[in-house]
Amino acid sequence: MDEQTHGPVAGGTENVVCALCGTRAESENAPPTWLCSVENCSRRYYCDECARTHIRAIEGRLDSAWW
Repeated sequence: MDEQTHGPVAGGTENVVCALCGTRAESENAPPTWLCSVENCSRRYYCDECARTHIRAIEGRLDSAWW
């Protein structure tokens, strides 16, 4: 219960990039409409358009290689 939670990390001063289409966020943090998924122990961010397109696969926990 006393675990620390961490917000979105962009890795330095670089903007967050969509893992599918390469769209860059306007700031260091992912916008609230973007989706974050953890695959193979690393965070992947998806822009709102890619997230909408692949929402069923994402909710079904399919690996992004299957999309």
